Parts: sequence; C-alpha cells; structure tokens
Amino acid sequence: MSHEIQPSTDAGQDRTGALAPRSYGPAARTAAEAVGSFVVVLTGLGVTMLNTQSGVPPTLAFGIALLAAMIAFGYISGGHFNPAVTLGSAVAGRTGWGSVLPYILAQLVGGLAAAGLLWLLLSANSQLTDVNGLFAAASNGFEEHSAAQFPLSSSFLAEAVCTAILVAVFLGATARHAGRSTAPFAVGLTYAALLTLLLPVTNGGLNPARSTASALFTGDWAPAQLWLFFAAPLVGAVIAGLVFRSVDAAGRKSESAPAAAVATTAAPPVSTGTDTVDAATGAPAAAPAGPAASAGSADDARSFFDKGPGTTGRS
Repeated sequence: MSHEIQPSTDAGQDRTGALAPRSYGPAARTAAEAVGSFVVVLTGLGVTMLNTQSGVPPTLAFGIALLAAMIAFGYISGGHFNPAVTLGSAVAGRTGWGSVLPYILAQLVGGLAAAGLLWLLLSANSQLTDVNGLFAAASNGFEEHSAAQFPLSSSFLAEAVCTAILVAVFLGATARHAGRSTAPFAVGLTYAALLTLLLPVTNGGLNPARSTASALFTGDWAPAQLWLFFAAPLVGAVIAGLVFRSVDAAGRKSESAPAAAVATTAAPPVSTGTDTVDAATGAPAAAPAGPAASAGSADDARSFFDKGPGTTGRS
C-alpha cells in the first residue's frame, strides 16, 4: 500500500517530547530546486568557461556542485536538481506526479538564471569578444558538434544509458533502507564520472536544465540540437524508474508474505474481565504500543531523500 509522505526537514518536539518532522510547502520545495539547480549550473559552467587552467576538471566541478547542493537543499525538496531525476523518481513511485512539472520548471529557471549571470559577467569584460562562442564551446552537441564526431544515434544511446545509470544511483542511494547520509557523495561522484565518459561524445549532458542553460546563450547551432538532450535523458530516466518500481513491488510482496503467515498462526488474546491474557501462554498480553513505538517511523519521515516533499513512501 502506498501513501503520500509529507516533506520532512527540521525536527521539533511533540507533546511527548519526541522529535517530530516538520514539513515544507510546495513553494519552498520548488524554490529549493531552483536554487540548487542555480548552484550546479553556475559552478559547472563557470569552471568550464572561466577556469580551464585551474586544475579542477569541469566534470568534477559539476559533480562537487551537485554534491554540495544535495547536502544544502536536499532536505527541503529531495535534492533532484535535474528534470531527468525528477521524472525517474516519479515513475519509481518516490515523487508525487503533482510535483513533477513545478520541479522541472524550477530547475530550468535556476539553470537559466545561472547562465544569465555568467553571460553578464563575461559581457562586462572588454577583452572577451565572443561570449556566445564560450557558451557554444560549453554546450552539448552531436555529429559535427561532438568533440569526436559521434553521430546522432550514438549520442542518443550514450545519453540515455548514462542518465539511466545516474537516476538508478540516485534511487538506490536514497532508498528507505540505504545509508542516505552518503547519498550526495554517491550521486555527485557518479555524475562527475559519467560526464567524463560523455565528454568526447556529447560534451556531457545528463541534465536537460544544464543543457538548456548553455544552449540558449549560444545564438548559434545549440538550440537546434537541444531536443536530444531532453529526449535521451528522459528516456533513460523512465527506464531506471520502471526498473526500480518493479523491484520495489517485488520487495513488498516478499515482505507481506511472512507477515500474513504470522497473522494467521498467532492466537488472539483472551479477555478475563479485567486483564487481557495471551491464549497460548496464559501470560498477560502486551499493552498497545504508545507514542514511543512510533519513534522509528518518525525517524524515517525525517529522512528527506525518498520521504521528502511530494514523495511517496510505502507501508
């Protein structure tokens, strides 16, 4: 059975003194996605265009920026910062479909705002005479705009497969029973590694918000090829989401079978008028679970990745 889980962030105290989750609304969640996407695109594109001799590869800069954004803002929104991750999470049943469009729009706006800021900074430098050319060099492309002249089919396949891997790592690292404190590191490092792999193929896409941000400031060929860097990542995201949804469904069936067997064999308690005793042993039955018994679920709710805003948990 699935139910909608409210976003969790800070923890306050309820009347029992136990920590209780506190939720953020849709506006805060979409704003967090916009700000996180801004950080990722500003850092990644900035290093790509301005600090080519700094010793930090642009692909690693993107990965570090994603890691930092997930740590800083993931507890509010779930830490997607990528339309493909949002779609894959929704297909997997982790994110409510009502959050998908607002998240994607926020990610695109955040990426464009970062690219706009970079354009202003570069345009103010009189020594830079071809700002659009810098954005074109940082944009994603195929065929004649691929560093190694990869054709459309190869570029599409590479982007789809690598995005499926990225989304799969996100879904696995942020799953209910995973060590989610390390999830940002797993996702950020995977993002950097996959971008490095794709660098000679498409100049490293995987994120439609990042691809859009650079393409719309080229004034040249990049907008015409932008469709591939939406279509391929979204196809990969759907594949990863469907795989995780089927695995989760199989896991729920295997968990429910032993529980059903225990429920059918356990003897019901018998009331003696004043106390309730166990029919099998004659010992007093355990008292109903109180607030302390639900502390584990409260801890689960405070974990923001697969139980965050607009996400779907499982009971």
